[in-house]
Amino acid sequence: MEHFDCIVIGAGVSGMTAAIYLKRSNLNVLLLEKSAPGGQINRTASIENYPGFQSIDGPTLAMNIYEQVQNLKIDYRYGNVESVREEHNDKIVKTDMGVFKANTVIIATGRTPRELGLENEKPLTGRGVSWCAICDGPLYRDKIVAVVGGGNSAIEEALYLSSICKKVMIIHRRSELRADPILQEHLKNKKNVEFYYNCVVSTLNEKDGRLSSIIVDHKGNSEELKVDGLFIYIGFEPDTKFLKELDLKMDEDYIVVDSNMATSLPGIYACGDVVKKEVYQITTAVGEGAIAALSVKKEFER
Repeated sequence: MEHFDCIVIGAGVSGMTAAIYLKRSNLNVLLLEKSAPGGQINRTASIENYPGFQSIDGPTLAMNIYEQVQNLKIDYRYGNVESVREEHNDKIVKTDMGVFKANTVIIATGRTPRELGLENEKPLTGRGVSWCAICDGPLYRDKIVAVVGGGNSAIEEALYLSSICKKVMIIHRRSELRADPILQEHLKNKKNVEFYYNCVVSTLNEKDGRLSSIIVDHKGNSEELKVDGLFIYIGFEPDTKFLKELDLKMDEDYIVVDSNMATSLPGIYACGDVVKKEVYQITTAVGEGAIAALSVKKEFER
């Protein structure tokens, strides 16, 4: 079984930052990721609040950070982590590709988009239903789409879709949007955007194996909206199910950490969107990754 000073689980922005800091501290680090490096920012069409860039798309920022990981020759491997357990003073990380041992672990697995929970949702995924405008938006050029949600993610992606789609319908269960005012202003100035407040999507209709329309409910009344695509942005769920063998302190399935990104168990740290906090931004994820790595470094200096 290979042994590392630290294993970082998750190669999103926070995880890659932690790995960079660990490697530069001359620690033997393994970075594990089950998907593409960058995590959720790969779903973001435009980032305009990250210092140093007037505007940059998520995949480009992700690859810029990944290039730093490669240049430092950080041990990067693909694998879905199935469990983490403690064995004496070591942490045992089991993946579908192998088992690894480490003195410390940094959990940076982030969170995944929440589903609507409707009957046809899974079968229609990739056939009209999506959680990624930058990935699938070009498939709906000059077509009609709907976006469910009212937060920053929903409005940011709706802005992107409005630039390529014939019409974008915003469906929000509340009477007003929750996104930053400047984003709302940009979207409300778009002539091809319509707003449906106090509405929820109750039914997904299909034709020939693809999404053909949706039913929205509004105060007891139902309306059918013809759409070619539906993009869902209704929140997230932390990716922590693989931690069931650890007695970590959690809050609504998010990991509770202190100011040093330390969890309730010695030698285990967490950072990024998987932790319980007030602000979920790329900038905070980067800072937390650095703090977690520097906390690990201090352990080895004791």
